[in-house]
Amino acid sequence: MAFSKFTLVLYFSSFIIASAIEVSHDGRAITIDGKRRVLISGSIHYTRSTAEMWPSLIKKSKEGGLDAIETYVFWNAHERQRRQYDFSGDLDLIRFLKAIQNEGLYTILRIGPYICGEWNYGGFPLWLHNMPDIELRTANDVFMKEMQNFTTLIVNMVKNENLFASQGGNIILAQIENEYGNVIGAYGDPGKAYVQWCANMAESLNIGVPWIMCQESDAPKPIINTCNGWYCDNFSPNDPNSPKMWTENWTGWFKSWGGPDPFRTAEDLAYSVARFFQTGGTFQNYYMYHGGTNFGRTAGGPYITTTYDYNAPLDEYGNLNQPKYGHLKQLHDVLHSMETTLTHGDISNVYFAESVSGTIYTTNETSSCFIANINTTEDATILFQGTTHIIPAWSVSIFPDCEKEAYNTARVNTQTSIMVKEGSKDEDRNVSLKWSWSWRPEIIDGPVLKGRGDVQANRLIDQKRANDLSDYLWYMTNLNLDEKDPIFTGENMTLRVNATGHVLHAYVNGKYLGSKWAKYGIYSDVLETPVKLSPGDNLISLLSATVGFMNYGPKFDLVGAGIRGPIQLISKFGDERIIKDLSAHSWNYKVGLDGLKRMYYNSDSPGSTSKWASDSVPVNRNMTWYMTTFKAPAGTDPVVVDLLGLGKGEAWINGNSIGRYWPSYIADESACSGSGDVCDYRGPYSDSKCVSKCGEPTQRWYHVPRSFFQDGDNTLVLFEEFGGDPSKVNFKTVRAGTVCGNAYENRTLELSCQGHPISAVNFASFGDPAGSCGAFQKGNCEGENDALSILQKECVGKETCLIDVTEDKFGTSTCGNIVKRLAVEAVC
Repeated sequence: MAFSKFTLVLYFSSFIIASAIEVSHDGRAITIDGKRRVLISGSIHYTRSTAEMWPSLIKKSKEGGLDAIETYVFWNAHERQRRQYDFSGDLDLIRFLKAIQNEGLYTILRIGPYICGEWNYGGFPLWLHNMPDIELRTANDVFMKEMQNFTTLIVNMVKNENLFASQGGNIILAQIENEYGNVIGAYGDPGKAYVQWCANMAESLNIGVPWIMCQESDAPKPIINTCNGWYCDNFSPNDPNSPKMWTENWTGWFKSWGGPDPFRTAEDLAYSVARFFQTGGTFQNYYMYHGGTNFGRTAGGPYITTTYDYNAPLDEYGNLNQPKYGHLKQLHDVLHSMETTLTHGDISNVYFAESVSGTIYTTNETSSCFIANINTTEDATILFQGTTHIIPAWSVSIFPDCEKEAYNTARVNTQTSIMVKEGSKDEDRNVSLKWSWSWRPEIIDGPVLKGRGDVQANRLIDQKRANDLSDYLWYMTNLNLDEKDPIFTGENMTLRVNATGHVLHAYVNGKYLGSKWAKYGIYSDVLETPVKLSPGDNLISLLSATVGFMNYGPKFDLVGAGIRGPIQLISKFGDERIIKDLSAHSWNYKVGLDGLKRMYYNSDSPGSTSKWASDSVPVNRNMTWYMTTFKAPAGTDPVVVDLLGLGKGEAWINGNSIGRYWPSYIADESACSGSGDVCDYRGPYSDSKCVSKCGEPTQRWYHVPRSFFQDGDNTLVLFEEFGGDPSKVNFKTVRAGTVCGNAYENRTLELSCQGHPISAVNFASFGDPAGSCGAFQKGNCEGENDALSILQKECVGKETCLIDVTEDKFGTSTCGNIVKRLAVEAVC
């Protein structure tokens, strides 16, 4: 009997990894302890949540049917300065890995150490860029030495804790490099040599589990190459004896400042998973299963937002993202139920029509079937095993016994949760913050206005030279002009500065002239503003503010940041232009801001305790610090802070950065053209499909982990770069407000308010109800029993209720042969 390519691991709450686990790949499957396995995994990054959130996130992942957690390792977070390491607090990698192990799940460790991940500089520390004679991600001795040092450091840390499966731990796979195959052409033969070196170096570390390279079609043996993308059913590994593995199934997409909200439906995501396993998949990982938050200055891009929600099954705050979480959980449960057949069955295929095909797994005892309809518009009616089945367009039906359909990717039988943000009901905690603000200016009569810097050069330097110590770098030059200088003979003098598309602010002789920034994906921009200069000394001060360094693309490390130049003074004289190029002048450079150096954001810092004014708090004033105290919202629900009304800057709670904010950046109106009001799951997904919220702030709400709060008074500090009104700031909690079910007959519908009781049921209908959550309507037929009364009796007052969707419960109807549904709308 031939083995199939498909197995799933079924865990129980008592499962603990205790003895040595042998992991290898045999033929087209991963073999663990002598048994062929297929794993369902989900990406959770320890750096994008807090340590206090890890146990809950991992537990919910297991309950959602995952067998493993996949995570990157973040080089620039752990080695901010060369050979100085930080694995403390929320960077405690070992604690995170053990939390996964304690829940009985496996781990896929993506060491990289290049990660991409919309993370600042792709996870590389900036000091790496500034090492002499270095070239990144190629056969360069300087780079390879540093990469090997960090990779070896991580491997040894993990070995010391016995966490590799070969030692009895839970890490069953490790990754070296990341998506290099997408860019290898730019590196030529040295790039090919580098891939071989990566493989040899990784194998020399003797971790006892397989190494993988994603998106690397020429991965050297024994490295396993894997797939990343929206769909990987057509992927084949470069070695026919390697398992078919999918390291990144993108559950949504990231947001960029000025961009709309991306959205991938639960139906399409489930379709991609079912198709992958139907076509012989072995390992599938959701990227992301929990996206989390880009705290501090960790977002890359440039122009990646602070939120990294990714429309994942667990949302940014750790709540269940329904229906995606539940729809996938049901898929995982069905796949688990078919383990024996899928592990040991012979495989055959049957074709019903051009777009409809089935895959049958058969053993001596039973058989299990997949039927896929890849048509993007037309449902298919087929006759299979003597029974007629309707397979919706762009869907996969799964029949564990090849007779009764247990799951279809397009038929969602789990609840939809509409999350709400609400203020505290505790009056003492709901006091407006606008009466308690204090403030102080960033720019006063100091070094910046006098042109004093830390470094001097007769050229313009790339901002990466500052080793990522701050988003901010001052470029300052003192320009002495003779009254007979030709620049004065013209009219309408302007200052023209060529920069790299991040934010730029211009000052001349202490006077603010203006600011400029580009859109996401534009890596050069020009600030041109009128300027008045006088004979004698003139101080030009330019503040460059990066919004995350480039993190992806061929030789992305060479993409400039800061002011690349030229910097010119331009005046017109008749039809001619007079240009004075200042690029080669003597420039003074100052890294960061005075308030950052003095740690205004930390109330325990000596520099933050004085010179805050509490009267005449200004609004719409750029380069200004604001501070207030407040009480943390009561309860245990996740907390967000509403920063609508502010411009751009960074926010801190009790000294903890919650990230960059930029609510004044409005999502491009044109990006939503053609999306329509209803998102059609049918057909291939891309990040431009099903987008929304154009014309609205790119990001208004910012996650504040409860671990950032303390008892009593808490401190909120804002650095406002553009100018805004802090009196509009307020805190909210996030919870399910309305939950809706739209379940098919002979299924069980679970309604849950996720920690809160169901307070009312506003609508219930069994038959052929129409509409969607928030706008349900009764259809043309209805069960004879009052569905609303049944739901009210069984659900109100409970946090969770289970409803069997059957005629036995809701009564017979006049609906005829159609598949009936139960539609419910409840209030939490």
